[in-house]
Amino acid sequence: MKTRGELTKKQAFMVLNGLPSIGPVTLKRLMEAFDEDPLAILEASSSALESVQKIGPTISATLHNWRENFDLKGEEKKVEQSGVEFVSCGDEEYPSLLREMYDPPIGLYCMGKYRMDHPAIAIVGSRRMTLYGQSIAKKMGAELARAGFCVVSGLARGIDTAAHEGALSVGGKTVAVVGCGLDIIYPPENLDLYRRISEEGAVFSEFPFGRRADRQTFPMRNRVVAGLSLATVVVESAANGGAMITARFAGEQGRQVFAVPGRIDQTSSSGCHVLIRDGAVLVSCVDDILEELAYLSPVSRASLAQRNDQSEEGSENFNEMEEQVMECFRGGNVLSPDQLVSMLSISISEVSSTLMLLELKKRIQKRVDGCFEQV
Repeated sequence: MKTRGELTKKQAFMVLNGLPSIGPVTLKRLMEAFDEDPLAILEASSSALESVQKIGPTISATLHNWRENFDLKGEEKKVEQSGVEFVSCGDEEYPSLLREMYDPPIGLYCMGKYRMDHPAIAIVGSRRMTLYGQSIAKKMGAELARAGFCVVSGLARGIDTAAHEGALSVGGKTVAVVGCGLDIIYPPENLDLYRRISEEGAVFSEFPFGRRADRQTFPMRNRVVAGLSLATVVVESAANGGAMITARFAGEQGRQVFAVPGRIDQTSSSGCHVLIRDGAVLVSCVDDILEELAYLSPVSRASLAQRNDQSEEGSENFNEMEEQVMECFRGGNVLSPDQLVSMLSISISEVSSTLMLLELKKRIQKRVDGCFEQV
């Protein structure tokens, strides 16, 4: 069985990364047993392979018959045609923070030229976000990018999408980590966002071409999101949401976990409240994150706060009635016109006209259930 001389080290990494039924923990054991040499793993005898903890005949046979289990030439052709780069854990471009993980990916497929030369913070949350969550994720994505951070997320619907868009809106860097091969766009409605990120940042995947997203790939994706980042911010999440998995990975890797509070009766924030109860840092603005990480000087933090205040001035040009209505929405309240009539003791026509003006000023938005929510 010829391998050394037939393959380069990088090709050997690609083979190991693409073999089915061999996960990151198994690859970690093999790499440790064979002095971090992927060629040695593919050359090893069955007895040598099976002497490694939890490596049995099935995995041994998969490695010996790798040509039948992985089309290396076909994969290399797809990489070349797609403009993708495969970065192995043996390359200098491999993100340094990933090396600190217990079970780092043995390689990453990268669409885009950006290679994590900014400190990174992950923003994650629910696919079923509220308007409140969308607003917070976009704002934090933009402000963190403006402060010099790369915003990392998972390109999923909801909070992930808002965080990426926030970073892009100020010309910042953002990285999307996907739970499928880079030739599969999931969710499909994020095709344009995928293209924008790959042009201005990068899209990463540890999965070979053709691998579709499933229940196994999403948690694997989440661990990479956490592994790339100095800290993870959970904006909205149910108590059993996928963002909680990302937060758990971040905590296990010794990274800081932040959580944005929400209404106590709102399911979409229950996970954040669990995290805060269990020790995550409550975050109400980006300055909370910056101060915790001690990344910016007091002068820089003051400048950032001043820019934020200036950007919000002018949009608060409310008349007396608008101010009264906006006060009802403080704290994330979701209200119907009838509820506002009852709260303010005014006519439905006055409420309706005021709501319309506030919508035009982009301070509130009408939901599909007919209620309104502050943006």
